[in-house]
Amino acid sequence: MKKKKTLPGPFAAPTKDTRFAGTFEVLVPAPERVKPHRVSLQFKTLESAESWIHSPEGKETISGLLESGGK
Repeated sequence: MKKKKTLPGPFAAPTKDTRFAGTFEVLVPAPERVKPHRVSLQFKTLESAESWIHSPEGKETISGLLESGGK
């Protein structure tokens, strides 16, 4: 049996933007994109970014990004 390829879930990563050094951002992989969508929020800690992903606001924002294609 072949495994179906699935996208990884949203994840938190250190921000690459030097203006926000030391913060974290949430990235959302999308099927039609090579790079994941970036959520336009900055978080002080990794734990706060990960908890936002599972919050009602986070779930709504992530589903909106995936439905609209990030537009």
